[in-house]
Amino acid sequence: MSRLDQINGPADIRRIPVAEWGALASEIRRFLISHCAESGGHLASNLGVVELTMAMYLSFCPPEDKIIWDVGHQSYTHKILSGRKKDFAGLRQFGGIAGFPKRNENPCDAFNTGHSSTSISAGLGMATARDLRGEHHAVISVIGDGALTGGMAYEALNNAGRMKSNFIIVLNDNRMSISENVGGMSAYLNSIRTSAGYNRLKENVAEALSAIPGLGKRMVESLRTTKNGIKQLFVPGMLFENLGVTYLGPVDGHDIKKMMRVFEEARRLNRAVLVHVITEKGKGYRPAERHPDLFHGVGPFELATGVPKKNKHYPDYTDVFSKTLIQLAAEDSRIVAVTAAMPEGTGLAAFGRRYPQRYFDVGIAEQHAVTSAAGLAAGGMKPVVAVYSSFLQRGFDQVLHDVCIQNLPVVFAIDRAGLVGADGETHQGVFDLSYLGCIPNMTILAPKNCWELEEELRFAFSYGGPIAIRYPRGQAYRGLGEHREPIRFGKAELLFREEKTALLALGSMVSTAEHVREKLKALGQPCTLVNMRFAKPIDRELLAELAETHQNFVTLEENVLRGGFGLEVAEWASSQEKELSVTHIALPDAYVEHGDVSVLRQHLGIDSDSIVRVLRDKYHW
Repeated sequence: MSRLDQINGPADIRRIPVAEWGALASEIRRFLISHCAESGGHLASNLGVVELTMAMYLSFCPPEDKIIWDVGHQSYTHKILSGRKKDFAGLRQFGGIAGFPKRNENPCDAFNTGHSSTSISAGLGMATARDLRGEHHAVISVIGDGALTGGMAYEALNNAGRMKSNFIIVLNDNRMSISENVGGMSAYLNSIRTSAGYNRLKENVAEALSAIPGLGKRMVESLRTTKNGIKQLFVPGMLFENLGVTYLGPVDGHDIKKMMRVFEEARRLNRAVLVHVITEKGKGYRPAERHPDLFHGVGPFELATGVPKKNKHYPDYTDVFSKTLIQLAAEDSRIVAVTAAMPEGTGLAAFGRRYPQRYFDVGIAEQHAVTSAAGLAAGGMKPVVAVYSSFLQRGFDQVLHDVCIQNLPVVFAIDRAGLVGADGETHQGVFDLSYLGCIPNMTILAPKNCWELEEELRFAFSYGGPIAIRYPRGQAYRGLGEHREPIRFGKAELLFREEKTALLALGSMVSTAEHVREKLKALGQPCTLVNMRFAKPIDRELLAELAETHQNFVTLEENVLRGGFGLEVAEWASSQEKELSVTHIALPDAYVEHGDVSVLRQHLGIDSDSIVRVLRDKYHW
């Protein structure tokens, strides 16, 4: 029996002999690599924390002790050690286990995560709840150096410095988030990594004093209370200690015994403690070690080489955005671009290489990204903030307060709008129409295909006010290319004119509505098809024109119904004197779990076959 086969619950690792820990780590890595090669997943981050996770499971006792993973990209080994190895065949698939910690999945998942920089705040709250309830378990928050660029982490650290009971923060420092880290914190941590003198001094002094009969151990304990002064001599800044958080490290994140000794020391202290652990992202798989950014989130790949199994690459909406932005920037020197640590994912990496002086990666800090863009706009530039839909919601107040109240010309390029699939609830971009649509001065567009995204970007930079363009993940739709009516503010595009029923589709749902129309025509029910283009403002003039010859309006959007553009249409229809039936095709008022997008669309009833069934049942066709 392999060592990994002996792990069926959180306590089982403590029965593995010390001499076999290294072999177990190797087995876990082989398991992760082979699994991700077959079905994809987050690989590099998980390979980097195998020994760290083992050390925590050997030092603490989950689920009694609470481990909170920031983001959760790196929780696969944690899932294996807590007894979920047998479930990995369904990882990130519909009905299977999630790629992130989920409290309803296993007792060892102490807190749901998926977005960055949250674990210290959550852990601080859980530690405070423990103290109020008179309990004594450990609370451990794991946060990466990339997540430490997020402002929420500093708010929590500032608060943690007041703790009078034990709270452990593990800083997993692999020099990266998804892409290489930027900014002052990255430079600061680099200075600590290279300051080996302090650790050597501490170890040598402790060993020498401990050898003194009778007095040695007491002298070592006394030194613990005064060592901050020594640290100041050898470690630049000591930011964490100055915030009131005891700093331990740095320690090799691939040496289990060393980490266990540090965790033992950390647990003895009645205050917040930060354990600085140095790990290598992608460790154990050469392709991931060389290119950890490419192996952050992967699809199936060839095990021997790391080359993706799907070699054909068709341009996706991100590619179209990237290419078009570079073209527009060549025409207008005022165009600048801002990303929150997602240059590759949003397509801004190429822009950064072409125009490095006009490109700004602010780290995992969406709030700062939005307000700095507002400042750029107020200073006479034309900024675009390229961001995933589910991450822009982190900057909602800044969009409202700093951009829209001042009516500043900031373009929001919202990638991954709609269903995104395997990452689940925390990443589905199904709320942006709702949370942006309620803000005065905001204009929202959605392209029907790749050509329209190009034209909408060109329109956005000439618009002169806050404007958002939402587009989905995946291959850019190339259909309906013969329909290229120029973009005009607030105007929809009439694609096919029939009578009786009008399909009013937005963005990614235009292609779905095209299929719906074809299927209904085959049933003898011809339909008008409208590309709405603008979710805000909607084209009321065209709606009034259609109301003269149509009795049924069908709105189609890949967003939750509540707050979406469909309800805007319904509100308009209710104000008309004509009898109009409005049917909404949208997502439910719920969080959408992980799974293949095509499976989710069927499950949620927004695929063409489901829509046809809904309309046939309602209108008795």
